[in-house]
Amino acid sequence: MIPLSLHEIAAVVHGRVIGGGAVGGTGEIEGERDGTPTVTVTAPAVLDGRLAEPGGLFLAFAGEHTDGHDHAGQAGLSGAVAALGSRPTALPTVVGEDVQAAVQALAAHVVARLRDGLTVVGLTGSQGKTGTKDLLAAVLSEAAPTTATLGSLNNELGVPLTMLRADAATRYLVLEMGARHVGDIAALTGLVTPDIAVVLNVGQAHLGEFGSRAAISRTKGELVRGLAPNGTAVLNADDPRVAAMRSFTDGPVLTFGRAEHADVRVLDLTLDRLGRPSFALRTATASASVTLPLVGAHQALNASAAAAAALAAGIPLDVSAAALATAALSKWRMEPRELACGATLLNDSYNANPDSTRAALNALDTLAVTGSGRRIAVLGEMRELGDESAAEHRAIGEYASSRAEVVAAVGEAARPIADAAATRTGVLALTLADNDAAVDWLRDHLAAGDVVLVKASRGAHLDEVAAALP
Repeated sequence: MIPLSLHEIAAVVHGRVIGGGAVGGTGEIEGERDGTPTVTVTAPAVLDGRLAEPGGLFLAFAGEHTDGHDHAGQAGLSGAVAALGSRPTALPTVVGEDVQAAVQALAAHVVARLRDGLTVVGLTGSQGKTGTKDLLAAVLSEAAPTTATLGSLNNELGVPLTMLRADAATRYLVLEMGARHVGDIAALTGLVTPDIAVVLNVGQAHLGEFGSRAAISRTKGELVRGLAPNGTAVLNADDPRVAAMRSFTDGPVLTFGRAEHADVRVLDLTLDRLGRPSFALRTATASASVTLPLVGAHQALNASAAAAAALAAGIPLDVSAAALATAALSKWRMEPRELACGATLLNDSYNANPDSTRAALNALDTLAVTGSGRRIAVLGEMRELGDESAAEHRAIGEYASSRAEVVAAVGEAARPIADAAATRTGVLALTLADNDAAVDWLRDHLAAGDVVLVKASRGAHLDEVAAALP
C-alpha cells in the first residue's frame, strides 16, 4: 500500500479521525492535527486483525455474529497502526457511516494515484478464475512487480483489498472478479477500469442467484464493457457466449482456446500418468511448448488464457511458456498428495459447480491407478443452483459413474449424486451422512493404488475431509 496519513484517508472516505491511543505497530506518527495524532499507514489493509502487518490498516466491520471494532486492540498487537470503522476503536480510527463504501473509495484513490505505469488486468468466468489468475500472476511476475488477488478474494471487498496492496513498485495489478448478481462486475469496474479484460467462460456457477445462464453471460460481459478506451478483451474462442462479447468493445480482441481460429491456440495436448498436461501454444507468429506442474487437461486452456493476457500486456509467448512451467495454484485446487496408505489424494475442495466438477472428474479419470486401485470420487453439495439443484446433482452423479469406480456423496443435499451413480452397473455408490462419516469410510477403505478426488462447494467444508486423511 502507498503511504497515506490517517487524515488523508479520512478526506478520501469523507470520515473523521477519532482517538489517539497507543499505536501497536511501527507506523510513523507525524505529530498532531486537530488534537489527534496523524499516523501514516504504510502496510496493507486487513479484515482479520491477526494478519495485520506493521504499519497496516485494520478494517472494522460490525457483523451479525462478531464486531470487528472489538478486535482492533488485537490488530494493534499484530502491527496495525490505525483502523477504519463505523465507530471509534482502541486504535486511531477513521470513522465513517459505511465502511464498505469507504474501503472501496480508498482503493479507487490508491489505484488512481498509481495509474501512470500501471497495467490493470480484470479476470472473470464461471470457473477457472483463480487458477488462471494464479497462472497469469506467475507470468507477469517474471516481467515486473505484480500484485494479484490472494486466493479467491474476488467480491466487493476482496477486489478493493487487492487494490490496496498495490504500491509504487507495482506494474501489473491482476484482479479476479466474481459476481452473484447482475451489475456486480460493473460495480467493480467502476472502482478500477481494466486495461485488459479476460473472460474465461459462461457456466452454471451461482445459477440459483442469477436465475438464468443469459443473466450470467450478461454479468460476465460487464467486464468487457468496462474496459478502458483501447483496452484489450481476451476471450475464450471455444465458448460461443464469451466469443460473442467481442461486440461489446471497439478495442483490440485476443482469443484463446483449442478452436482453429483462436489467436493463442492449444495444440498437441497430452497428459502424463499423473494427469499433468503438455501441449503447444501457437500464435500467428510464434510457438512454444509447455508442460504444466498441475493436474487436469483443463489447465491447458487456463494457461492459454494467461498467455493471451500476457501478450496483451506485451510479454512474448516464450516468456509465458517458461513461467507457466513452474507456476503453482492457490490452495485446495487440484492439489495432489500421497497418503500414508499408498493412495493418492486430489484435493479440489475449495469450491464446486457442475462445470468445474466435471473438469475435476475428467482429471480423476486420467490419473493412473496401480494394482487393484480404484478411482474414488468424494463429492459434496454444489450450492447456489436454485431450482435446478437436484437435477444438476443427479447429472453429476451420472457423469461421476463414468469416471470413477466409487462415487461417495457427502451430506443429504448431495444424495442425488449417489442415487444417479447407483444406476450404473459396476459402480459402488454410497451416501455418507457428513464429513466425519466420509473420513471414517475413507480411512477404512482406502488402499494402495487408489486415487481419491474430494470436491464440493466451499460451504460444505470438504477441505476438512482432505486434511483428516493421513
